[in-house]
Amino acid sequence: MSKLKSFLKNTSLKQKISFTALGIFIVWFLFFALPTKLFNEPTSTVVEDNEGNLLAASIASDGQWRFPHQSKVPQKFKECILHFEDEYFENHLGVNPLSIFRATKQNIKAGKIVSGGSTITMQVIRLARNNSRTFAEKFIELILAIRLELSYSKNEILAYYVSNAPFGGNVVGLEAAAWRYYGRSANKLSWGESATLAVLPNAPSLIYPGKNHELLLAKRNRLLDKLQANNVIDAETCELAKLEELPQKPQPLPRIAPHLLTRLIKEGKQGEVIRTTIDLKVQNMLNRVASNYHKFLSQNEVHNIAIVVTEVNSGKVLGYLGNSDCTHEESGNDVDIVMARRSSGSILKPFLYASLFDEGELLPTTLVPDIPTRISGYAPQNFDKSYDGAVPASNALTRSLNIPAVKLLQKYGLQKFYNKLQKLGFTTIKKPANHYGLSLILGGAETSLWELSGIYSSWARTLNHFEMFDEQYNSFDYRMPYFIASDSTEITPKKLEKTSQYDVSSIWQTFEVLSGVNRPREEKGWDNFSSARKIAWKTGTSFGHRDAWAVGVTPEYTVSVWVGNADGEGRPGLTGVMVAGPILFDVFKKLPETTWFKSPLNNLTQQSVCRKSGYKSTKNCEITDTLWVPLAGLKTAPCPFHKQVFLDKTATYRVNDNCYSVSEMVSKKWFILPPIQAMYYKQKDPNYKSLPALLSNCFEQNKTIMDIVYPEKLSSIFIPKQLDGKQEKVVFEVAHSNTSATIYWHIDESFIGETGNEHKLEFITSVGNHKLTLIDNFGNELIRNFEVIER
Repeated sequence: MSKLKSFLKNTSLKQKISFTALGIFIVWFLFFALPTKLFNEPTSTVVEDNEGNLLAASIASDGQWRFPHQSKVPQKFKECILHFEDEYFENHLGVNPLSIFRATKQNIKAGKIVSGGSTITMQVIRLARNNSRTFAEKFIELILAIRLELSYSKNEILAYYVSNAPFGGNVVGLEAAAWRYYGRSANKLSWGESATLAVLPNAPSLIYPGKNHELLLAKRNRLLDKLQANNVIDAETCELAKLEELPQKPQPLPRIAPHLLTRLIKEGKQGEVIRTTIDLKVQNMLNRVASNYHKFLSQNEVHNIAIVVTEVNSGKVLGYLGNSDCTHEESGNDVDIVMARRSSGSILKPFLYASLFDEGELLPTTLVPDIPTRISGYAPQNFDKSYDGAVPASNALTRSLNIPAVKLLQKYGLQKFYNKLQKLGFTTIKKPANHYGLSLILGGAETSLWELSGIYSSWARTLNHFEMFDEQYNSFDYRMPYFIASDSTEITPKKLEKTSQYDVSSIWQTFEVLSGVNRPREEKGWDNFSSARKIAWKTGTSFGHRDAWAVGVTPEYTVSVWVGNADGEGRPGLTGVMVAGPILFDVFKKLPETTWFKSPLNNLTQQSVCRKSGYKSTKNCEITDTLWVPLAGLKTAPCPFHKQVFLDKTATYRVNDNCYSVSEMVSKKWFILPPIQAMYYKQKDPNYKSLPALLSNCFEQNKTIMDIVYPEKLSSIFIPKQLDGKQEKVVFEVAHSNTSATIYWHIDESFIGETGNEHKLEFITSVGNHKLTLIDNFGNELIRNFEVIER
C-alpha cells in the first residue's frame, strides 16, 4: 500500500489521467467491445433459383450444415422461439434479472450449473464466444449482452440467434434445420414444425429427430399449449399441430443443380447464398428429360448428358444440367460437362457458311463440290463415305457433309476463319491455326457446351436487337450467358461498325438454312419436330463417336445438348442426329411457345439464281428462281455451269464452226459439271444429261473432257507392301464427260491398258517419279505426273 501511495504521489496529473484512460479502455475492451463480425464459422454454399427456391447446397468446411446468416425470421418460428426461450425478449436490455435470480437459486441448490437463466441475447454472445460455461464467463456474457442490445435491433439479435443456434447433430441454424428435417424452407413450416424446431436448441445433444422421440414430442406439445394459452394460435390450430408427425431422421438436401453448385464454389462463391437466374420448372424438366434418356442410352453404355437452356435477349441461364444423375460405377457423373472441352465435330460449320454468306462468296443454293479430295495428304470423308459430286451449300450444311466444308474452308482461308472464331469468343480453341489445319471444321478443335450456348445465343440476340433497336448493332450482344442474378446488365443500343459480328443478313440466312424448312431426308427424326415450331438447329459428331452435339435457336431460347461418356469412350450409334437431336427437340417441346426471327429486309436483296446450279443466273440458265440473300450476295460469281452448246441438225452430236455449217447448227442451253463432279452427281440424279459426243470430224481445244480422280495433281503416293514383301497394287481412277468414251492408259510412255464405261485401272509401279498419260478415242489427251514413295 505504501508503494502505491508513493507511486501516486510521484506521478503527475497528466500521467494519472493517462493511466486512468488506459484502465477504462481495458475494461471497455474486455467487457463491452464486440467483434466486428460476431460469427466467423464457415458456412454452407447455398444455390437458389430466381425465386429463392433451394437448388443445391454444400456442407460447410467444418462438416456442419450451417447456412449463411438469415436476416429475416419467419413469424411462426419467431413466436415459437420467444415463447419457449425468452418470453420477455422484447422488453429487456439483454439481461432478465428474474431469470438470473431463478437460475442462480437453482444452480446453488444443485451445486452445479443446471440453468443459465440466459436470454436470447446472452445466448447469442455465448454462441459467438463458444467458451466454457463458468461463472466468470457468465458475467462477461451479461455485460456483452447489454452491449449487444445497445448496438443492434431486436430483430437483428434474434436473426443472429436463429442463424447460429444448434439444432442437433451437425445441423446449425434454422434454415439448415428446416431443410434437413422437413425438406423445405423455414418460411414454409407449419405451426407444429416450427414448434418442433424451436425446442431443439435448448438441448440439441439430448433431443433431435431420431433421438428421444417421446421427450421431443412432449416438449413440442407443451409449447403449442403455451401458444394457445397466450392466444397466439387457436384451439383448432393447436390440436391440428399436435397431430403432425415428428421427423424421424435428417433428409438429404435438394440436388437439383449440383454441378452449378460445384462451379460456383470453384469460382470463389464458397460460403454464400447465391441467387441465380435458374428457373426451377425448367431445371426440373431438364433433370427429368436427362433421366428418361439416360435409361435408354445406358443400354449402349452411354452415361453422360449435359444440357443448357439460355434466354436469348437477356443471356440468362434458365436451366443448367452439368451431367446426368448416373449411379453407374466410374460413370464420371461428377464431371461438369457444360464446361468440359470436347471435340467440336461439325458444330462449327454454320460459322464457316455464315462467313461465306457474309462476304458474298456463297449463296445458300450454290452448288459446292463433293468429290474425293486429298489436300497435302489429308483426305476428309463424309459420314456415309459417299459423294454427291455437287451439292447445294444449304444441303451440305444441314447434312453436315465434310468434304464440301473442308474445300470451302480451304477456299475461305484457314487463318481468316480461325481469327473469326477467336473474335466470336471461342477461348477453347487456343492453339495456332496451323495446329488444327483444315480439320478445324470437322472436330479437330475443342469447344464447350457453355461457349456454344453463348455464341449461338449471341447470333440470335444480334438478330433480335437489330430489329428492336432500330437497326443498330451492339458489341455487348456478343457475350457468354450468365447465371448469377446480380450479373444482369441492361443492354442499350449503340450504333457501331460491324467488327467481330456477322451482318444480321448472314445470320438470318444461316438460321433459315438450319431451320428445317428444307431439311434433307437423311436427318431422320427432325420431321417429328418441325411441324410443332420453327427452330434453327445443328448437330455434330466427333471422330470415333465420342461426342454427340445439338444446338437449337429461336428468338426466345437457345438449347444446347451434349451426349457421350465423360471418359471419352466412343460408342456405336452415338451421333448428334440420332442421340443429341431428340433430346434437343424434347426440351423445346416442353418450353413455352416460340416465334421466329423477323427478316432484316433492309439488309437483304432479291437475287435471280439458276435453279440447277444455285449460282447467280445468266442468260444461259434455262429455269431461274428468285430468293432473298444478303446484300453481299450480289458479289457472288455468275453461274459457271450453264453454257450454250451447238449441236448438229439432228441434235445428236456437238459441233463447231470448224467442222459444221453454222446455218445448220442447233443452239441449246446445257447444264455441264466438271467431269469428276458429273461422274458422282449423275449417280444421285438420273436426270443429269451428259454432253453429247463431238461429231467425228470435230475437235475442241482447252476443254476439260476428262479428269483424274486419283492420284491428284502433284501428289505423292505411298504404296504399302504385303507380308511377303511385294508391293500392293494401286487403283487409278478417271472421270470422263462422255460415258461412251474409251481411254487408253500409258505409264512412262508404255501402254498398260484401256477402259470403257467405268475408268478404273489397277497396276503396280516402282518407287520414284512417273508420268501417267491418258488418251481417249476422240484424241483428247491428259497427262499427270506423280511420285511413288516408300517409308
